[in-house]
Amino acid sequence: MEKVLVSGSAGFIGGYVAEELLRRGYAVVGVDNFSKYGRVNKSYDDHPHYQLVEGDARDVDLMERLLIGCDHFIAGAAMIGGISYFHTYPYDLLATNERIIAASCDAAIAAHRDGRLRKVTYLSSSMVFEAANEWPSQEGQQREIPPPLSSYGFQKLAVEYFAQAAWDQYQLPFTIARPFNCVGIGESRALGDAEILSGNVRLAMSHVVPDLVQKVLKGQDPLHILGSGQQVRHYTYGRDLAAGIVTAMEHPDARNEDFNLSTAESTTVLELAEAIWAKIKGDGVPLRIVNDDPFTYDVQRRVPAVEKAKRLLGFEATTSLDQILDEVIPWISNAVESGTI
Repeated sequence: MEKVLVSGSAGFIGGYVAEELLRRGYAVVGVDNFSKYGRVNKSYDDHPHYQLVEGDARDVDLMERLLIGCDHFIAGAAMIGGISYFHTYPYDLLATNERIIAASCDAAIAAHRDGRLRKVTYLSSSMVFEAANEWPSQEGQQREIPPPLSSYGFQKLAVEYFAQAAWDQYQLPFTIARPFNCVGIGESRALGDAEILSGNVRLAMSHVVPDLVQKVLKGQDPLHILGSGQQVRHYTYGRDLAAGIVTAMEHPDARNEDFNLSTAESTTVLELAEAIWAKIKGDGVPLRIVNDDPFTYDVQRRVPAVEKAKRLLGFEATTSLDQILDEVIPWISNAVESGTI
């Protein structure tokens, strides 16, 4: 049985990835320091082929030990959050994540040289295209446009440079997986979330889907949205993203390649608000909007090209926003009732 180390396995995307790996028959070692949410329970915690280690991905010795006997490493650990999170902690995001990626590469280089590690699959971000001025954003464009202005986007671009540099000097094979706007269940407020009001309701993790859902559930009317509402996003289901990440990890044509992993469906924030409002309030209740001042790094268009992943990996994210909301709204409703959102 092949074994995969997943750093950040208790995180939002990491949880979906660990679940997908176990479903495909891999043994999984997860490492997480629980710094974002605290301890969280996952459905697969007692799976016979899953081992969870509480530890810090900045610890090179720990990472080297965990990589012993591993065939693959999915490097997903990062200090990460929604838009208010990377406005609140710009230095910490940059410094912490640089230390995590350097330690991850150091350990992986040693494991590839001395053990059986075949490849590292790095989780990057759509924020590498923060400064894009034409769309859709193609793989490779991140090296042609101006660098991201946010420290988070800049650091995620650095992850991709680490991957290339580790190959150039040490021939450590890589794949870069670039998720776009993950949406799903299982996320709660971060321990370090800033207290930010949007109208009379506190922002929920600064991620737009849970934020808007919880506002509607709590009775906010008119509904507050950040910015004009014309911002374009591609809301991609967590299970689809996990399938894309694991496929990229194992596919031979993914070696030393980068992939945008995303739905092909564009949605404005206003369209999202209308869909959420209709599902919760039903027909006949008019939606009224208040436009709050946006954050500095509120990217107006984030539109990926998805043809490369389809052509090389046979991967498509097929879950519609309507289907996503049918799963996410009840989960957030329960979370609101229990006080976790």
